[in-house]
Order: sequence, then structure tokens, then C-alpha cells
Amino acid sequence: MNEKHSIVEIWVYLSGSPLFALFITLAAYQIGLTIYNSSKQNPIANPVAIAILIVASTIQWIEMPYSTYFEGAQFIHFLLGSATVSLAIPIYKGLSSIKGRSIPLAFSLATGGLMSIMSAVGIATLLGADSSISGAMYPKSVTAPIAMGIAERIGVSPTLTAIFAVSTGITGAILAPFVLNLLGIKAWWQRGFAIGIGAHGIGTSRAFSIHPEAGTYASLAMGLNGVISAVAIPVIYHLFNR
Repeated sequence: MNEKHSIVEIWVYLSGSPLFALFITLAAYQIGLTIYNSSKQNPIANPVAIAILIVASTIQWIEMPYSTYFEGAQFIHFLLGSATVSLAIPIYKGLSSIKGRSIPLAFSLATGGLMSIMSAVGIATLLGADSSISGAMYPKSVTAPIAMGIAERIGVSPTLTAIFAVSTGITGAILAPFVLNLLGIKAWWQRGFAIGIGAHGIGTSRAFSIHPEAGTYASLAMGLNGVISAVAIPVIYHLFNR
């Protein structure tokens, strides 16, 4: 009886510990990655999507408050910005291959960035979403750390923006291969650049797992889209929301 009581006390202590939340996060992603590799990198078995489902189900099951969970997960959250900046390395290595492709890449970047805003905000508005939701849609195709910064600048919820950004990345990483195959786009640099614009960090991770050239161009697109969007989106937002 005493042994059982001790186990319960240990479990209560662990379930309320921030470090246990960190363990849940790392374990969930490792499980997702294992499933992804076991499925021969099937885009439907996206490791981030699997990890999110596991984490959400686990903290709901053990009744862990989100504030407690984030105390542990903030260590990973802190590294998110550093991981984004580290993508400058493959960008630098791939700069030599951009020669002769700058015009189509610039056109694709401008078109893709504008369409991501117009389609998301337009659909949200047509469905009757209020300004808090439609406003958070503006930076949803920018990598999460930059998107949250943009959200603060334009006065919308960074949390809601992060949810939309992560959802966009997961959806893009899963659907992009099927869409690109349907359109007959086979060149790795074209596929990677499109994924980087539309699905930012999660899509870039997916691109790197498939082909190094696709990953390089995806990181290039994600980085350029993030820098340009940080300047352009606040201007566009205030232009349409005077």
C-alpha cells in the first residue's frame, strides 16, 4: 500500500514538473520522426503533426495546465529563433547556384507572398471571420518567430498567428508534394523554393529530408520571405485596415 502511495506521489510530482513537459515534447517528436522514417518519409506521416497530436493528447490526459507545459517547452521555444537563423548556412552554400535564376525566383517570391496573404485573408473575410482572426492570417505563411513579431507590430494576437503559422507549415509540408507532382514540377530547386514560400520552416525541414537542393532553395525562400514580409506586411495591413 505504501509502495503504491509512493508511486502516486512521484507521478503527481512529475506531471506538474516543467522538465516533464520538456520530456513529453522531445519524446513526442522522436516518436513522430520514427513513424515518419518507418513510412519511408511519406508526407502524410509528418513528424511535427504527429508530435502535436501526442503532446496535446498527453497534457490533456494528465490534466497539465498549458502554463506548466510551456515552462518546460520554453527551452525549445528559445532555440526556435536560433534554428531559423542557422538556415543562413545552407543559403550561403547555395548562393552560387542562384545565378541565372534570380528573376524567376524574385517573381515567385513576390507572387507567392502576396497570394498567401490575399487567399487566407480573403477566405477568412468571406466566411465572416472577425478582424482578430483575419488579421492573424496576414503573416501565417512566414516562419513562426518572425510571424509572431509581425503580429505584435500590427496589433493582432501572436498566439493565434503562431497557431495559423504552424498549421500552414504542416498542411504545406503534407500537401505540397502532391500538388507539385500534379502540376508536373520536377526540378528540385523549383519544388524547394515553392515549399519554402508556402510552408516556411516545417516545409523546409521536409524539403531537406528529400533532397539537399530542395532544402537549400526552401531555406532561401523562407529566409527572404521572412525578411521582406517583416517590412511589407505591416504596410499592407495598415493600408487595408485604415
